[in-house]
Amino acid sequence: MGKVRTGHATSLDGFIAGPNDGPEASMGEGGERLLAWYFGGDTEYRLPGTEMVFKVSPRTAEYLRETSTTTGALVTGRRTFDLTHGWGGGHPLGVPVFVLTHSVPQEWVYEGSPFTFVTDGLESAVAQAKAVAGDKDVGVIGANLVQQCIRSGLLDEIHLDLVPVLLGDGVRLFDQTAEPIELESTRVIEGAGVTHLTFRIVK
Repeated sequence: MGKVRTGHATSLDGFIAGPNDGPEASMGEGGERLLAWYFGGDTEYRLPGTEMVFKVSPRTAEYLRETSTTTGALVTGRRTFDLTHGWGGGHPLGVPVFVLTHSVPQEWVYEGSPFTFVTDGLESAVAQAKAVAGDKDVGVIGANLVQQCIRSGLLDEIHLDLVPVLLGDGVRLFDQTAEPIELESTRVIEGAGVTHLTFRIVK
């Protein structure tokens, strides 16, 4: 059985998007700085099954390759789904996506759709994603959903792509964690313009 993990590009002051994020600016004002490292190196990495080519450090390319091959399904909230416009029809990782929502957008329900809309709660969404992922990991996307998973004891691992910038305001990844959470640092990878940090949640 794989892990339930999350991974986000994060500013040094803990933001995963700038202020005023919305459908026209999914990363918010200034939030695109958090993604500059995708083009900060000299090693090409092509996301499998897409036309997306990044220029990163060799160690970051290895890290991205590992992430893409070990992820079997994703869970996201409706707000993130709407902000990205359903990633244009399918997530770049090319895996099934389970969207936690109160209402099902029927235009996205069709034969072969990569999206499953879950209306009966977070635990159900994670359980369905685990069943599809098998031995691979389940990725959780979006600040609110990550916070819910931490509070519910569902999250096993946190990946932070730490970017050396202070955004000052925006969407915080860990805004609603009401009690201390013990973490164990398991890996640090220095990239170009980014440091990849991995933590295990101590339960």
